[in-house]
Amino acid sequence: MTSTARKAPSLLALSAQAAIGAAAVADVFRAAAVRAHYLHPGDGPLHRSGFISMIFFYLMTLAIVLFLVWLARARGNAQELSPRASVPSRGWTIGAWFIPAVNFYAPRQLVLDIERASSASWEQKRGAALVNLWWAAWMMHVVVLVVGAVVAPGSMAVLVVGEALMIAAAVLLGLVIHRVMALQDAARGATLPVTPLAQA
Repeated sequence: MTSTARKAPSLLALSAQAAIGAAAVADVFRAAAVRAHYLHPGDGPLHRSGFISMIFFYLMTLAIVLFLVWLARARGNAQELSPRASVPSRGWTIGAWFIPAVNFYAPRQLVLDIERASSASWEQKRGAALVNLWWAAWMMHVVVLVVGAVVAPGSMAVLVVGEALMIAAAVLLGLVIHRVMALQDAARGATLPVTPLAQA
């Protein structure tokens, strides 16, 4: 194991978690502002929804960048910690998120693979409940947004359900990041050599 694998990207992980949380909160305000503009068209609601949507766009972009940078670092650490484990390539770790249709299922699997390889006991079967819950919440959020915009635009029920799923997905993704970090820290502690005490 090299020194690269000994360094946990903790600051990067915390930054990604914070940005993801901020983007989720901003999305709640964005959705409420867009609904207000839909129900009460006018310059005031339009400017307000546009301003909040811009803030959300910047925060979401920051969250995506920080998360993908962290994920690439976590993938590299997992490969160092468990060389025989199956981990996605560097390009696939990033590219899978941007390929239409593929990004509905591949990101879940690559996060599971990185999580599995992050453990010192990577050969043992691990539960996938946390990653599955996060991915289900995110996919349901997307579905509710798309279907709601067509079937019931401006619906308060759609807004509440969609944003509740967004917040849930953000919290669960934060927990996924924390879990991978904890596994890598534990694996590093189990594999780092013990320095012998100097003889008197």
